[in-house]
Amino acid sequence: MTMSASDTHGPWSPLGQPTFRALWLAILVGNIGTWVHDVAAAWIMAETTNSPLMVAAVQSATTLPVVVLAIVAGTLADIVDRRRYLILAQLWMLLVASTLAVLAHLDRLGPWMLVALTFALGIGAAMAMPAQQATTPELVPRPMLGPAVALGSLSMNIARAIGPALGGLIVAQAGIAWAFAVNAVTFLGVAIVLWRWRRAPTASVLPPETFGIALRAGLRYASRDSVLKAVLVKAGWFFTFASALTALLPIVVKQDLHASAGTYGLLLGCIGVGAIGGAMLLPGLRTRMDPDRMVLYATLTYAACILAIALLRWVPLLYAIALLAGFAWIAVLSSLQIAAQTAVPAWVRARALSLYIVVFSGGMAAGSLGWGWLAQTFDTPRALLAAALGTAVAALVGARFRLGEAAHVNATPSGHWPQPVVSPDLHDDRGPVLVTIEYRVDPARRHDFLQRLQPLGHARRRNGALQWGVAEDSTQSGVYLEYFVDASWREHLRQHERVTEDERVLQEALLETLVDPAQRPQVRHFIGGAPGAMLPAALSTHGGLA
Repeated sequence: MTMSASDTHGPWSPLGQPTFRALWLAILVGNIGTWVHDVAAAWIMAETTNSPLMVAAVQSATTLPVVVLAIVAGTLADIVDRRRYLILAQLWMLLVASTLAVLAHLDRLGPWMLVALTFALGIGAAMAMPAQQATTPELVPRPMLGPAVALGSLSMNIARAIGPALGGLIVAQAGIAWAFAVNAVTFLGVAIVLWRWRRAPTASVLPPETFGIALRAGLRYASRDSVLKAVLVKAGWFFTFASALTALLPIVVKQDLHASAGTYGLLLGCIGVGAIGGAMLLPGLRTRMDPDRMVLYATLTYAACILAIALLRWVPLLYAIALLAGFAWIAVLSSLQIAAQTAVPAWVRARALSLYIVVFSGGMAAGSLGWGWLAQTFDTPRALLAAALGTAVAALVGARFRLGEAAHVNATPSGHWPQPVVSPDLHDDRGPVLVTIEYRVDPARRHDFLQRLQPLGHARRRNGALQWGVAEDSTQSGVYLEYFVDASWREHLRQHERVTEDERVLQEALLETLVDPAQRPQVRHFIGGAPGAMLPAALSTHGGLA
C-alpha cells in the first residue's frame, strides 16, 4: 500500500509514526520545562542579587555550552549508540535539575551555585542536541522529513508561548523549588520514551572510530560537501543579521514605542504564533517551491520586517509585522535544517548537524552583542536599518549557494563495492593504503570519462581519502589509472561501508565511457607499514571499482 502525497507531506503526517509522536510530545513537554526553569532561574537571581549582570550570567550559562560543546557532542553521537547516549544525557539533566530543586527547597541555592548548576544543565542540553536532531530521519520516512523538522520547530514555539506563562504561575503559586522540580520530571519523560524506543542497530563489522579520527572525518566531510557548506554559509549570514530583531525588540518597545512589558510579550507571542502558522503551512508550500527560492523570499521578507520595526510606530501594525517575521523565520530555519538532515549520510549526520548548531548559536550570540553595541553607539533605529540591509544582502549573496541539490541526494549506503580478498595476517591498523583502478577508455569518450571522474574523486576525498588523482599511461592510449590513498586498511574498509547510492550511479556512468562497458576495471590494493608477516605488496586484486 502506497501513501498519498497528503499522507506524506501533510503538516501532521509524522505524528502518525508512533515513536516519533511519543518523542515529539516528550520533547515538547521538555521544552516547556526548560522555559519554566529559565523563568524561575532569572526570577530568583533578580530577587536575590538585583544585578542585571548576574541575570545575564544565568542566560549565558545556558547558551555557552552549546557553542563550545556542540561539535564534541555531534562527534560522540556518531560513534556511540545514539539511543543510550541520549538517555544518559537526559539522566544527567534530571540529576542537575533535581539538585536545583532540592537546594532551592532547603534555601541553600546561592547565586553562583545557580549559575554553576545552570551551566551543568546547559552542558546536558548541548550534548543531547545534535543526537536528538539526528534521530529524526530514523523515525520517519524520507518524504515526511520536511514536516517532521517543521514539527520540531513548532514544538519550540509552542513551548515559547506556554512555558514562560506557566513558569511565572508556578513560581508565584508554588515557589522556585517546584518550578525546578517540574523541569526535572520532564527529563524523566524523555528518558522513558527513549528507553522504550527499539532502535535498529547499525550493522558494521568494524570497531567504532576513535574520537579524534571521527572529529577529523566530520570536519573533512563538511568542508567537501557542497550542500552542507551551502547550509552553513546561509545560516551564518542569516542568523548574524536576523538576530538584531529579537536582540533589539525590547529596546524598541521601551524607548521608541514607550510601551510596557505587556506589549513586548505580545510582540514575542506574535512571532511565536507566526512561526506556528508557518510550520503548518510550509509542508504544502514546499511541494510548489524549491528550497532556494523559499529561503531567498523568506530572508527578504524578514529583512522587510526588521525595516518595518525600525521605522513604524503604530503598535497594531507591528503585531502583524511580528506575525510575518515569525513565518519568515520558521521558513528559513526549517529549510536549512531539512537540507542539513537530507544531504548527509547517517554515519556523519550528528557531526554535520552539530556544525549547523554551532553556526546558529554563534551567529545569534555574536550578532546580538554586535547589534546591541551598534544601537548603544548610535541608536536603535539605525542599528535595525543596518541589520535590515545586511539581511537583504545576505539573501542575495547566499543565493549562489544552492540547497536544492539536497532533494536529489541519495545518501543510502549502497554496499556495491566488492569486499577485497586479503591475507588473514593483515592487521586493520596497517597503512597507508594505495588503491588503484585501471580503466581502458574509448578514445572518443576521453573528455566524457575525465569529466565524470571528477565528482567521483570528490566523493572519495569527502569519505576519507587523503589523496586522489588520475594518470594516463604514456605508452598505451586510453589507459588511465585512478588512484587514492587511505590512512589505514581499517579506514579503507570504512569507505566500503560509506559508499552511497549516488556514488554507485556515478561509477555506473563512468563504465559507459570504457571500450568494453561490460568489462569491470581492475582494482588493486597496496599497503604500507611494517607487516606482521611476509605479505605481497598487492594485497588484493579484483574486478570492481574500489
